[in-house]
Amino acid sequence: MAELELGSRFQRRFLAARQLRSFPWAELEQKLRARPGSPLLAEILQKHESTAAEPLDELYDALADILNEEESSHGYKNYLLPTGECVTLSESVAIISGGTTGLVTWDAALHLTEWAIENSSVFSNRRILELGSGIGFTGIAICKTCNPKAYVFSDYHHCVLEQLTENIRLNGFVLESEPTRPIQTEPQSQEAEATNSQKPKLIVAELDWGSVTEEQLLDLQPDVIVAADVVYDPEIILTLIGMLQKLSASRADRKPPEVYIAFTIRNPDTYHLFQAELDKVGIGWQIIPAHSNSIFLYDMQPNVTILQLFI
Repeated sequence: MAELELGSRFQRRFLAARQLRSFPWAELEQKLRARPGSPLLAEILQKHESTAAEPLDELYDALADILNEEESSHGYKNYLLPTGECVTLSESVAIISGGTTGLVTWDAALHLTEWAIENSSVFSNRRILELGSGIGFTGIAICKTCNPKAYVFSDYHHCVLEQLTENIRLNGFVLESEPTRPIQTEPQSQEAEATNSQKPKLIVAELDWGSVTEEQLLDLQPDVIVAADVVYDPEIILTLIGMLQKLSASRADRKPPEVYIAFTIRNPDTYHLFQAELDKVGIGWQIIPAHSNSIFLYDMQPNVTILQLFI
């Protein structure tokens, strides 16, 4: 059982393209030396014994040879879900790329997704609007695990929108604005028709919080609004709150949407400013209790909070 658990830890880190130092190398070396039955592992150990290199150096070199690393602006990461499926993303290898930070997956998105999976009833058969979708991790994971009726991904930067669209397709989804797949020559079974009917309707929208009008928001009419890591700058905070006010005004007498915003508290002053600005315009808020499940990998446990807003 311990060996299976160790193998699973390596698998999750490898698929998620985590940094090499986060792998449990020391535990692996102990296992190899305790049970050197594998010819491949014995060969690795023999190589080590014939050199003056430290064991971890030898393992790193071997892994680098396998990966045949080349410089690239993008790489692929795979995030395993509890269902056994995974979310595959093309991500930037740099934190800032193309003048935006939206081409990587941030810890708040992982945290929000873990909460969503634990509270899937919030999203089941409902219309979801995500603000600042980035490259799509949260939305794709929710679509694969929470059975929403429709999911609207939104962002503004053109590079982010292009990468977002690519990642949605990469995970097997067809966007609402895209042509449907070719008609099958044979009629579908009832089971296949039922499966297709259960797939959520996916839309990618270009949304500029500062210039979007209430009339433009009328078409969205979400039941739930989510966002991750969009609270990090005072100017963005004011624009975000203005956007939420417009969404509230464009309800067309419908029930107001539930709003959940996750963010890493990097600067407590920014966090308190967000709360103060919400209070100033009469938007209520409450802190969502921490969820119990930990699905994804973190270099260190982030200081992430989820607020529910009442608009």
